Amino acid sequence: CSAIDACESNNGGCSSKAECRRTTPGNRACVCSAGYTGDGVVCLEINPCLVNNGGCDRNAECTQTGPNQAVCNCLRGYSGDGKTCTYISLCSQNNGGCSEFAICNDTELTDRTCTCKPNYIGDGFKCRGNIFQELLRNSNTSRFYFHLEGLSIRDISGPGPFTLFVPHTDVLKSDPRVKDWTAKGVMAQVLRYHMVACASLLYNDLTAITNITSLQGDLIHISYSQNSLVLNNKAEIVLSDTVGTNGVIHVINQILVP
Repeated sequence: CSAIDACESNNGGCSSKAECRRTTPGNRACVCSAGYTGDGVVCLEINPCLVNNGGCDRNAECTQTGPNQAVCNCLRGYSGDGKTCTYISLCSQNNGGCSEFAICNDTELTDRTCTCKPNYIGDGFKCRGNIFQELLRNSNTSRFYFHLEGLSIRDISGPGPFTLFVPHTDVLKSDPRVKDWTAKGVMAQVLRYHMVACASLLYNDLTAITNITSLQGDLIHISYSQNSLVLNNKAEIVLSDTVGTNGVIHVINQILVP
């Protein structure tokens, strides 16, 4: 007589995902393969993601890839290996795309708000300070700023409001009269003739005005024709409405002479 091998035929009636093991003659035990669970006759694939998120971070997605196998991927807005995921602050890099003069606040995983700092105005992506500061930040008007600084003229750094007509930087550099005015000590008067106090006048406001008084004391004549604003019948406004916290800047293509 020979012992009957219960596993010899049809895997001993065990699941195809199980190992049939001979015990005693004519008997066997069915043991589910690695990655499967059950009584051996029925073996089900183990999904590790169903227990404790598969060992992934709570801010990660667990994805089953095979029997008792899974990968962990950090959710959007987080970075890491999936086992450990760290929140990515949008504001942590380049101030979240906000202005350097703005405060960046994370609001959601994929969003943030930009708010201009105190003493600045704007939408958060572009923030402007007072017009004295803005002169320096713009290459078209920076030469005017340096002339003011050189003569310690700080009128327009006050609360305002002011309207400023600034000769373009190229004009101030190329006009030979600037050196003469500086040598004669009258440059401060020339600069103040480009400033208007007690009003922040936008381009549209100026179209309805014929004369305004400068900080220097003399009048500035304004004319509007053919969609152009001209001061003293010579200087045209070529760039307009740079608004700061205490006024507005307009760039002109000639120097105004009192």
